[in-house]
Amino acid sequence: MMKNKKLKLNDLVTPFTNGIIKNNATFRLVLGTCPTLAVTTLAMNGIGMGLAVTFVLVFSNAIVSALRNFIPRKVRIPAYILIIATFSTIVEMVTRAFLPDLYSKLGLFIPLIVVNCILLARVESFASLNRVLPSVMDGLGIGLGFTMSITLMGIIREFIGAGTFFGMPINALINADLPMVIFILPAGGFMVFGFMLVIFNTIVEKIENLRGKSK
Repeated sequence: MMKNKKLKLNDLVTPFTNGIIKNNATFRLVLGTCPTLAVTTLAMNGIGMGLAVTFVLVFSNAIVSALRNFIPRKVRIPAYILIIATFSTIVEMVTRAFLPDLYSKLGLFIPLIVVNCILLARVESFASLNRVLPSVMDGLGIGLGFTMSITLMGIIREFIGAGTFFGMPINALINADLPMVIFILPAGGFMVFGFMLVIFNTIVEKIENLRGKSK
């Protein structure tokens, strides 16, 4: 818990980098799996969903951290959900008003950000115990890690399953027999998720082992 001491640069950098790699919500913590599998049929969906979650994460973390000493412990979970719901509603209203195409593609998963376990996990395990700036950096790191992960999944599934890259046809460019429709179906989502889970964790563990040996 960072209390009554001056913040150092490492106090801000570490939560950010850990959120992207070590505590990656998709491939390390395995949180938010439902939207991960549902919206990654297109790369653009991954970006839209990821940025929406990042916005809610950053501001929810900031508010929870700022009020952590005032929220009674017995009602902390309802209070956290209320804060998350407020920013989720803002995202839903803005997306519906200014990005109707994206809103129609993401459907129910934008209002359902409020019950995304990534949000509650971070405000409970980090923001409620730390100061505002580190909590903001944690939210930003976790959000960007989630965005990059589901966008990469979207790129792979869209490329193989629909033969497009961010909506642009690529069959003629690579002269390949695409699409393989299974990759934009639920079964394909689970396959891509499983392979990426193994690859990401293997790489991270090897990096951590190398760092451990160098110390």
